[in-house]
Amino acid sequence: MLPAPRIEIISVTGIPLVQPGDDLTTLICDAVNRGGLTIEDDDILVIAQTVVSKAEGSIIKLDEIKPSVEARIISEQIVKDPRITEVILKGAREIIRLRGPHLITQTRHGWICANSAVDISNVSGGDAVTTLPEDADKSAREIRRRIKEVTGKKVAVIISDTFGRPFRVGQTNIAVGVAGMGALLDRKGEKDLFGYTLKVKQIAVADELASAAELVIGEAAEGIPVAIIRGYPFKPDKEGNAKELIRPMDSDLFI
Repeated sequence: MLPAPRIEIISVTGIPLVQPGDDLTTLICDAVNRGGLTIEDDDILVIAQTVVSKAEGSIIKLDEIKPSVEARIISEQIVKDPRITEVILKGAREIIRLRGPHLITQTRHGWICANSAVDISNVSGGDAVTTLPEDADKSAREIRRRIKEVTGKKVAVIISDTFGRPFRVGQTNIAVGVAGMGALLDRKGEKDLFGYTLKVKQIAVADELASAAELVIGEAAEGIPVAIIRGYPFKPDKEGNAKELIRPMDSDLFI
């Protein structure tokens, strides 16, 4: 009998507040060593988007923003700081919904989410915001390369962010950047227990792993932005690509 599948999810504590220009990989590896942990081949590192954006300098000081007329008009409707609304609009390809206090956009990257994923938490106490990395897949690839350089280990990297979901209360983490593994596991064509051939079975494994890691990642007072997932048998993919998780607009069921 084969052993039962088992994975571990390990929080990486002791990472200092990240500043623009920091070598995030070095900060992570140093914290791993201080915590008596290791990074092994085929580990999956899940890293919160906020610290990646900080390290890359994707931080915007609100006192440097001059709101447009459009931003001021929208802000009156949703009761939001017009400077933040301006940053949201600059990060948006399209406004999808504007209802009550909610501004749902499609980002320049293709993600549909609240406020273009502009985040005011865990930045500087309210006078600045972070935006998504310019190219989170590229960021994940670079961190993966640097992990190999520093530790000699081949890992996969997922950059995660918190998103809401249609018709579901609460938020979960999803993958916005992926490297070293496929974001989707396509099981179409496989047989079920009764020999039926699966016709629709694509598992968003990168999203599921990002969400699982959130159980030990705490970006509030805990200040834990990284987790190691060990034991998940993913299919290695040198590049990886979170964008394959984006459903084309013409086939979306909710827009």
